[in-house]
Amino acid sequence: MPRYRFTVEYDGAPYSGWQRQKSGVPSVQQALETALLACSQEEVTVHASGRTDAGVHARGQVVHVTMSKAWNPYRLMQAVNFHLKPQPVAVLDAVPVADDWHARFSCIGRWYLYRILCRTAPPALERGRVWSVAYALDADAMQLGANRLLGTQDFTSFRASLCQADSPVRTLDRLEVARVGDEIHITAAARSFLHHQVRNMVGTLALVGQKKWTADDVTAALEAKDRSAAGPTAPAEGLYFMGAVYPEE
Repeated sequence: MPRYRFTVEYDGAPYSGWQRQKSGVPSVQQALETALLACSQEEVTVHASGRTDAGVHARGQVVHVTMSKAWNPYRLMQAVNFHLKPQPVAVLDAVPVADDWHARFSCIGRWYLYRILCRTAPPALERGRVWSVAYALDADAMQLGANRLLGTQDFTSFRASLCQADSPVRTLDRLEVARVGDEIHITAAARSFLHHQVRNMVGTLALVGQKKWTADDVTAALEAKDRSAAGPTAPAEGLYFMGAVYPEE
């Protein structure tokens, strides 16, 4: 049966997250599966490279779907996008893949962007798409703190209490802090992340940016292996799933 890989963009604000919910509340997965049903007249399951929480956005979510008949990939993309309207979800491309290719299990890397708007005026055009704070943040100090989290670590202090991962150990390949105009951008890359790991790291680095913490405090929080030892969870609205990496790339 033919299988297709989609790259998907979405505004996470209206949704309960990626995963379809038994309660019927809106999800990104449900939106895509409903659009595929409308254009193909068959019920299919859409598998994602990674689940996103309620309110989290995506610019490069990767998914796959297995169809009962072959489609021209471009026509399939156009048909799905037509039936997605007016929801804030779009398929950016569609390509055929091998029947054993899997969006989640074939993935060898994922990366996220977190945006913090640092100004006293609230966002008008970017409302719901950035974490808006009314104070300055020191990006250089935040980078020093971020450096303490790189490599293979036990991230118990940065995982959600409801995280279902078997192990808290993850290898953080990249955690970069940059100032872009009025914003602080934090980029995180790893093979996989724990539940809320990126948002918890951002909340901790924000304390460093405010000069309330130092890089040594970040190390102490990491070594404590206790969620209460790290900083707060940053809001979902500033987080973007940017892309997934596969061996063939």
